[in-house]
Amino acid sequence: MAEVPFELRIKNTSSERGEETLVCTALIRAVPGKRQIYDAVWNDRPVIIKIFSHQISAKRHLNKEVKGLIQLQKRQLNSARLLFYGKVEDERWAVVIEKIVHSRTALDVYETADKHQKMVLVMHVCRELAQQHRKGVIQKDLHLENFLQAEDRIYTLDPGQIRFYPHEVPRRKSLSQLGLLTCYVPAGGAFSTETLCKEYFHIRGWDFEPSDKRRVERLSTVEYNKLIRRGLKKCLRTSKRIRRIKNDGWLAVFDRNFGDESNSIDFISQIDDLMDTGQILKNGNTCYVSRLTWAGTDVVVKRYNHKNLIHSLRHTLKRSRARRGWLSTHNFGMRGIPTPKPLAYLERRKGCLIWTSYLVTQYTEGPSLYHFLRDENLAPERHEKMKQKVMDCSTNWKNMALRTAI
Repeated sequence: MAEVPFELRIKNTSSERGEETLVCTALIRAVPGKRQIYDAVWNDRPVIIKIFSHQISAKRHLNKEVKGLIQLQKRQLNSARLLFYGKVEDERWAVVIEKIVHSRTALDVYETADKHQKMVLVMHVCRELAQQHRKGVIQKDLHLENFLQAEDRIYTLDPGQIRFYPHEVPRRKSLSQLGLLTCYVPAGGAFSTETLCKEYFHIRGWDFEPSDKRRVERLSTVEYNKLIRRGLKKCLRTSKRIRRIKNDGWLAVFDRNFGDESNSIDFISQIDDLMDTGQILKNGNTCYVSRLTWAGTDVVVKRYNHKNLIHSLRHTLKRSRARRGWLSTHNFGMRGIPTPKPLAYLERRKGCLIWTSYLVTQYTEGPSLYHFLRDENLAPERHEKMKQKVMDCSTNWKNMALRTAI
């Protein structure tokens, strides 16, 4: 990938002139070996360019993108307009679409909103979703990051992941997607899941019955677990939030907020020395735990030690403990269970065997629950309050286990 800004020529385009020139100003997203998405300027106009680089599937992905954009416009749904497409100088395929200015992804809006604003946003997405289903459009990868909000309008992204029907989307498929959307309804607000469902049913022209609410709730559980599984897969590959690095016998996955790529490589090369000079919290046969500061962040690093070849073979086959810890902490976070923020996990390999692994989390200040509850100077009301929090946490764990089992 070239350093931005850079000029890009697109030849054999679908535009009347046959060749167009634009300037890429910022990288929005990159999936190595598949695609890059840039902010760009074309004829003094802000645009988005998506470049497909897969050696085999690039043309197929381009066709799906183009057909999806045309179908969305044909069915008069909110989406960016297709401007043109063609090949860049190195023969990769590219599509250029209009940029929806002053917009943010619905997920970005959701993560910075209060409860009322979240419900208003989800209600807007619900109305757009109902209109899409009425017009035979279904998102195969439904989540808030695939919608843009600009003022009070919701725009659809990623048309390559959309399926088009010659008729309205069937009730079963519609309710599955509605169930997935209800996962974003904030708890404790003035609105409820039932309010959202009634709005959707009203737009579809359906009568809402108590049995419909139960069905949506059941489908919500099924779709929620699918969403979690997809989210955990994204935690293992390079994405907008995650950086995956292979370097000299190391495999590492970093949160992008935990330093840039060169910073991450430096961390990998120094990790054992950093742990030895940090505050050692535990030094046992199985694991070694140290608190240290890196990239301005107070972190805890837990190293799972190598014991013998059989031990390494077992953890190579069943995956490293650091990897399992990385996925578990992300799983808890997605389900609203408080846990120290995961920042990275690393695996050092010898040949095909995992030799040692490391889990890096943000340091969280506070006493252990055991010592807190055994403090004789603790006021009775604080003791009871903490016991209630423990019970609430236990309930969340049970709910998580139940939803996962279903």
